Amino acid sequence: MEEDKKWKICVIIPSYKVKKHIINVINSIGREVYRIYVIDDACPEESGNFVEQNCVDPRVAVIRHKENQGVGGAVLTGYQAAINDHADIIVKIDGDGQMDPALITKFIEPIVSGKADYTKGNRFFDLDSLGSMPKIRIFGNAALSFMTKLSSGYWSLFDPTNGYTAIRSDVAAQLPFSKINKRYFFESDMLFRLNTLRSAVADIPMDAKYGDEVSNLHISKIIFPFVKNNLINFIKRIFYNYYLRDMAVASFELPIGILLIVLGLMVGIPNWIKSLETSVYTSAGTVMLSGLPLIVGVQFLLSFISYDINSEPKTSMRPRPMFSLEYDNGAD
Repeated sequence: MEEDKKWKICVIIPSYKVKKHIINVINSIGREVYRIYVIDDACPEESGNFVEQNCVDPRVAVIRHKENQGVGGAVLTGYQAAINDHADIIVKIDGDGQMDPALITKFIEPIVSGKADYTKGNRFFDLDSLGSMPKIRIFGNAALSFMTKLSSGYWSLFDPTNGYTAIRSDVAAQLPFSKINKRYFFESDMLFRLNTLRSAVADIPMDAKYGDEVSNLHISKIIFPFVKNNLINFIKRIFYNYYLRDMAVASFELPIGILLIVLGLMVGIPNWIKSLETSVYTSAGTVMLSGLPLIVGVQFLLSFISYDINSEPKTSMRPRPMFSLEYDNGAD
């Protein structure tokens, strides 16, 4: 009977320069997981061979990339393998030991209960645990979180670059794999793509571990691409959600607000400059011609942002499968 079917949980582990930690990560994955995919992303350490030679877990399957595709490319390869294997939920964790596999059941619970289509980690939920996080990461994640809120429409989420995630397989199957950014923008781009599918996303509180792993992320190299890509996704999301697929009051508030602000600045800036140069006070009428459009324009923008925040997908619109709450670990 359909009601007796158990959830098939698959785990994806991108593998690139994590040879020192990956076996311990695999050994820490509980029996609730049906299959484990290790994606050797053209790793110079040949981690795929290392796993096959040193891991006896029958759930593990190694998939190799001939060329490095980045973390996003490795995850998407794992998604496709899990979809082909008829997985119900796909969990992604890193192989460097920073993510505790014991949290897998916590990540899949909102999906099993029908409250979310996608879950992701949030290392900022417990303020007391932030002391172990490097200060530069706290500042960087705060800035990236704000940009991702704008571009993705998930205003209640934080820590957008967190790679500990879980997703319904049927949702993953709807993603445009060929369009998703495969490098360091992958997690943020995923949120944008999920919003276009109106998928419900939930943050899962977690602690981060920082050991002797070496990060391949260089802030100076990715900051400008992050800003550019978030801006592009913001424009596309607004067009898709407010003009192409649907129309609302906010569809008019945004352009009117921008127009009024631009008009106010066009009137005000030349007069402010002239006033500074001549030391002559600008007339009250001129101030009003500039100030009133600015004030009203800002109000329109705030109203649009309020509408956008309230439009965040909060509940999964997809039918909940009639599965039991047990998990299929592949045992006979």
